[in-house]
Amino acid sequence: MAVAIAPTPTADETAVYRKVTWRLLPFLMLCYTIAYLDRVNVGFAKLQMIGDLGLSETIYGIGAGIFFLGYFLFEVPSNLMLHRVGARIWIGRIMISWGIVSALFMFTNSATTFYALRFLLGIAEAGFYPGIILYLTYWYPRYRRVQMVTLFMTAIPVSGIFGGPLSGWIMASLDGVNQWAGWQWLFLIEAIPSLVIGVVVIFYLDNSIQAAKWLTAGEKAILERAVAEDQGTIVPHGSTLAVFRDPRVWLMCALYFGIVMGSYGLTFWLPTLLQSAGVKGTLHVGLLTAVPYLAAVVAMVLFARSSDRRRERRWHLAITLFIAAGGLIMSALAGTHTGIAILTLTIAATGLMSSSPLFWGLPTAFLTGSAAAAGIGVINSVGNLAGFASPYMVGWLKDATHNTAMGMYALAAIQIVTAFIALAVPKSLVQK
Repeated sequence: MAVAIAPTPTADETAVYRKVTWRLLPFLMLCYTIAYLDRVNVGFAKLQMIGDLGLSETIYGIGAGIFFLGYFLFEVPSNLMLHRVGARIWIGRIMISWGIVSALFMFTNSATTFYALRFLLGIAEAGFYPGIILYLTYWYPRYRRVQMVTLFMTAIPVSGIFGGPLSGWIMASLDGVNQWAGWQWLFLIEAIPSLVIGVVVIFYLDNSIQAAKWLTAGEKAILERAVAEDQGTIVPHGSTLAVFRDPRVWLMCALYFGIVMGSYGLTFWLPTLLQSAGVKGTLHVGLLTAVPYLAAVVAMVLFARSSDRRRERRWHLAITLFIAAGGLIMSALAGTHTGIAILTLTIAATGLMSSSPLFWGLPTAFLTGSAAAAGIGVINSVGNLAGFASPYMVGWLKDATHNTAMGMYALAAIQIVTAFIALAVPKSLVQK
C-alpha cells in the first residue's frame, strides 16, 4: 500500500477538531442508531409477523427491500433540500416523519399494507444518511473524514448490539399484552426515540461552522481554513447536472451497489440465519445478534485508522470485501453448528460493516459544494437499490431451495466482484 503525503495538523487544529468531534459525532451516532434500528427491526418482527399474517419469505424479502425504492426516488431531492435549508431543520424533519411511519407498522395486516408502509418509510428517511455524509464535509477535510464517517457509521453495529437484545426482549415479554402481538409492540416502542430526538435535532445541530455559537472566532477561523484549503484542491464540476455526466460518479454507484448488496443481505437475514443455525427463542436470537456487531465496531475503527494513516483507500476497501466474502461462504457451510455459524457471521459482519465508511472516502475526494449534495445523493440512492435487490434475492433463493446457503453464496460472489471493482479505481483519485 503506497503512502501519500497529507498536511500535518497543528496543535491548535488538533485541539479544535477534538472539540468539534465531541460535540457532533456522539449526537449524530445516536441519530443514526435510531434510524438504522427503525429501518431493520423488520428483521426481528419477521420472526413472528410472517406467521401471524401468513406471509411468505419472498413477500418478506420484497417488503424489506421496497423501502429502498421510495428511498431511491427521493434521495437526491432530499439531499439538495438539506444543502439549501440546512441540516438542522431537514434532519429533524426526516427523523420525525420516519418515526410516525415506523409506528404505523403496528397496524400491518396484509402484504399490501406491509409494502405500502415500507415504501413510505423509505420516502420519509430519504436523505438522512447521505445528508450526514454531506454535513461532515462542511466540517472536516479529507484527511480527517474517513475516521469521522467511520465513527458515525459505528452506529450501525451499535444499533445491533443494543437493538437486537431490546427487540428480542420486547417481542418475548410483551407478546399478547393489550391483545397486541410482540412485533406490534416492537414497532411502536422503537419508533418513539426517533420522534423525541427529531425535535432535539432542531435545537442542537448547527448548519455551518459560522453558525456554531459554541466555537470562538479563532476556532472558527482554524476550521474554515482547513476545509477551504482541502476543497481548494478539488476541481469543481461547474454545475449540479455535471455530476450526472461524470463517469467517476457512476463507477462509485456500481461499487456502492455491491457493498450494499452484502450489508443488507446480512442485516435483514441475520436473525433468520441464527434461528436456522439452531438458536431458539426471539430473546436468545436478539442477544446473539450483538456478537457480530461488537466485533464489527472494533474492525471498523481499526481499518479506518489504518486507511487515514496510510492515505490509502482501494486496498483497504478490497480487503474488507474479501473478508466479508469468506465469512459469508463459511456461514453457508456451517449449517446447524451454532458456534461455528456465529463465528463465521461475525467474520462476515466485520468485513461488511468496515467497507462502507472506507468507501465514502472515495467520492468525497472529488465532490464538493452543490455537486457533493447531488453526487452523494445519486451514489447513495443508486447504491441503495441493492437494499431492494438483496433481501428479495435471498428470500427468493430461500423459498426455492428451502435453505439460506445459496443466498449467502450469491452475496459472497458479489462481494468478490465488488472488491475487484474497488481495485480498478484510479489510485490518483483516492490517495489523499
